[in-house]
Amino acid sequence: MTEVSPRERWLILITIGVGTFMSALDGSIVSTLLPVMASDLHASVAGIEWVSTVYLVVVSSLLLGVGRAGDIYGNKKLYVTGFIVFVAGSALCGLAPSARALVALRGIQAIGAAMLFANAPAILTKSFPPQQRGRALGALGTFTYLGLTVGPSLGGWLAGTFGWRSVFYINVPVGALAITLALWFIAHDRPEGHKEEFDFKGAFLFMVGLVSLLGALNEGHAMGWMDSRILGMFVASVVMFAAFIYVELHAKSPMLDLTLFHSLVFSSTTLSALLNYCSVFSVLFALPFLLIQGRGLTAQHAGLILTAQPIVMAVMAPVSGVLSDRIGSRIPATVGMIILTAGILFLAETIQMSGLGLVAVALGVIGLGVGLFVSPNNSALMGAAPRQRQGIASGVLATARNLGMVLGIGISGAVFTTVMARHVDAPRLAAMVMSVRASLFVAAGFAAVGTVTSWARAKA
Repeated sequence: MTEVSPRERWLILITIGVGTFMSALDGSIVSTLLPVMASDLHASVAGIEWVSTVYLVVVSSLLLGVGRAGDIYGNKKLYVTGFIVFVAGSALCGLAPSARALVALRGIQAIGAAMLFANAPAILTKSFPPQQRGRALGALGTFTYLGLTVGPSLGGWLAGTFGWRSVFYINVPVGALAITLALWFIAHDRPEGHKEEFDFKGAFLFMVGLVSLLGALNEGHAMGWMDSRILGMFVASVVMFAAFIYVELHAKSPMLDLTLFHSLVFSSTTLSALLNYCSVFSVLFALPFLLIQGRGLTAQHAGLILTAQPIVMAVMAPVSGVLSDRIGSRIPATVGMIILTAGILFLAETIQMSGLGLVAVALGVIGLGVGLFVSPNNSALMGAAPRQRQGIASGVLATARNLGMVLGIGISGAVFTTVMARHVDAPRLAAMVMSVRASLFVAAGFAAVGTVTSWARAKA
């Protein structure tokens, strides 16, 4: 990527931020409006859930591949192409005549989203010097959390005023603006790995392995973990990942350069990111059941309480980014994981009480921990990869995030349903509290292990 001036760097940050905000906004809006879509399209709950599930599965399975493609063909080229696919997919989703068509079109939208997620951090890392990298990634985190915060309320207003299809149509003008900004402000990059070939065999094995794993984790608690189909998917994922590792170790231009994990910083930050998202999404999966089905809150009231977390995260992300630029990433990231662990344990105690104010406070503490952790950890991970592997590093970071989400939801769902089944004769609220607390204790365990892996990184 050609040298950019300080002014151009911040214009690039704003450009990437608009895209990040839009993708986060889209994800939070769609999840909120699934019941509305199910009613209008006459779909079952299980059927409409695939609108979100297929998006997550497709994005996760493609992240490493499109990140590697960015190294070979250019991060800007992949990023802009991804935006075009995302916007086109959004428009088609708005025209979907049925739930099945909507699921298929969300898959197309997810292809574009994967290109965005896997190349945005690489573009920022190449545009900013190391001493400003944490600040830039922290600001990018703020755009993400603002999208997550605004999504539910904006989605409700759009659906109530113009219908649920408008939540997809709104991406078209915003996306057109973001594409224009990207073409204008993002510097043309000369691909660092342009002489290398794309590893199609490795990409295929990784995609099939991850889809098998995500499918098993997503359906395991519903179909039963010992169901032959679930076990078959787990076995298939192990076989595919083993074959993937073999291919990558012998490929001339591997899709995933496994030597990156020889760096303690890279491997520990990747594992820490995975554990962080596991713990956070365990909380986000379990708590709404208690608030809505246990406490009887409306979706709007529950959503208002849950926004305490992303609001604090949005405020903390740029602060932690600046902090990591000044003192390094190890201390703020580790302290963030400690606060996250304490916040989840605090939440596990407060849900036994009647007041909802303390629940919001506990979520704010969790948001403080996450906001303090993410920017320094991301900065350390991206900084540990050489310039010609920034696309791969972006893909690894995004894959750790998405896999952490799925693992957190899958494990939390398994714990929740198992405990509920054991207390089927207890009062519903009491059974809910016990089930959610069990899920929260598991989430706190993830965060505690993440504290250790975060501190274990080498001092840089």
